[in-house]
Amino acid sequence: MELITHFIDGQEVESKDNGRFDNIDPWTREVRTEVALGGPAEADLAVAAAREAFDSGPWPRMGFAERGQILHRLADLIDANTHELAMADTMDMGKPIADSSSKDVPRSALNFRFFADHARMSSAETLPMDSGHHAYTRFESAGVVAAIAPWNFPLMLETWKIAPALAWGNTVVLKPAEDTPHSATILARLAREAGMPPGVLNVVHGFGPDSVGEALTTDARVDRITFTGESNTGRAIARAAAGNLTPVSLELGGKGANIVFADADLESAVQWSIKAIFSNAGQVCLAGSRLFVERGIYDAFLRRFCEVADALVPGDPKDPATQLGPLASAEHYTKVRSFIEGVAADGGTTVMGGIGEGWTVRPTVVTDAPADARVCREEIFGPVVVVTPFDSEAEAIGRANDTPFGLNAMVFTEDLSRAHRVSALLCAGTVWVNCFFVRDLRAPFGGVGDSGVGREGGNFSREFFTEPKAVVMDIRSEARR
Repeated sequence: MELITHFIDGQEVESKDNGRFDNIDPWTREVRTEVALGGPAEADLAVAAAREAFDSGPWPRMGFAERGQILHRLADLIDANTHELAMADTMDMGKPIADSSSKDVPRSALNFRFFADHARMSSAETLPMDSGHHAYTRFESAGVVAAIAPWNFPLMLETWKIAPALAWGNTVVLKPAEDTPHSATILARLAREAGMPPGVLNVVHGFGPDSVGEALTTDARVDRITFTGESNTGRAIARAAAGNLTPVSLELGGKGANIVFADADLESAVQWSIKAIFSNAGQVCLAGSRLFVERGIYDAFLRRFCEVADALVPGDPKDPATQLGPLASAEHYTKVRSFIEGVAADGGTTVMGGIGEGWTVRPTVVTDAPADARVCREEIFGPVVVVTPFDSEAEAIGRANDTPFGLNAMVFTEDLSRAHRVSALLCAGTVWVNCFFVRDLRAPFGGVGDSGVGREGGNFSREFFTEPKAVVMDIRSEARR
């Protein structure tokens, strides 16, 4: 059986104690590979390698163009190995191969190309001063970055963290989610092939508490921590990082509101709303799991929405025709199932969907759920949507903002003034109008409240992964005589 190893200081290595854990295929529910089980010892080795590569190695001392050439070569290698990378994520977490190959892998390559070019072309500030002094800014590499990635978009979100960190001259220790280890090790191999020096990108597999995750977040040699995942885990990471005053970037959970006004293009709103909740089997932090529809079109919208949802093709994620794969793990399946089984007790009605075979969940639509029901308040992270009517713009905004989360929201309307007005009043890091999941990598990405701390993307990534420095010069020659 294949063994997925750590990647430390340019080499693939097993754990010091030869510890291993099983990697389960969520479709077959059988062991697919074994994975080297890392712990504090492996985290220590990886951080030491990254620290040495940053303090003494060539990577942070290269120019942007030279680093960029390596990152572009890595992007080319990602494209050339699309099938292997896509299949790794598909078999690790059940994502349909059509999505992982046509969306996730190309976007991962784009992350490296974009941030390589963005770092090279970024400009700093010059600040002339009336006093005869001159100030300007520099953006120095921060140091060693610990990147802790989630399992729902493994390669894509790993590269979202790694690419800007590397582009700005940092070194990285990546801990992929334990459920989705494979693509991270493949990526490290490709980085070595692209010419990345040893120690610049390290990958350590393992778990969180009392394992790799805790060791990385408490290590004083780590200069930045970037994490995407569940909100309570984010709180634990923030507490751990506080001991060393290590800056953190936390992109956490969501409970996205999707508001459809009566003047919306109904068919377009239905199609986008389907994508917003059922893509990746609903295992998306940005999922539009709370769907508010103006009462005048509520019945027509709900009828069409259920028709389209019912036509989605479930099945083996390795089949290109599959649109809805299994949930990623037994633990997660049990969690999502508990939400569905509790709908009636909370006062809601399951219009369609429910539990499928194995770890699959059919597209599930819930109505009549009271605002304090679990399905309305907690992040389900599955293909479950609650549809609720509303009567006024103010009511829709109030319902949308009635949540501790604030990652994203959607608005569907043909009224331009309303689109601007409502977008401004929604408490969310991103608002999509008449679309979903359309990204510009220059824009800030992150959330408010329980959805996280900080922003990444474009200059926001630059500020997190660097130490901005002010240089102030006396340019009055006579004053120095």
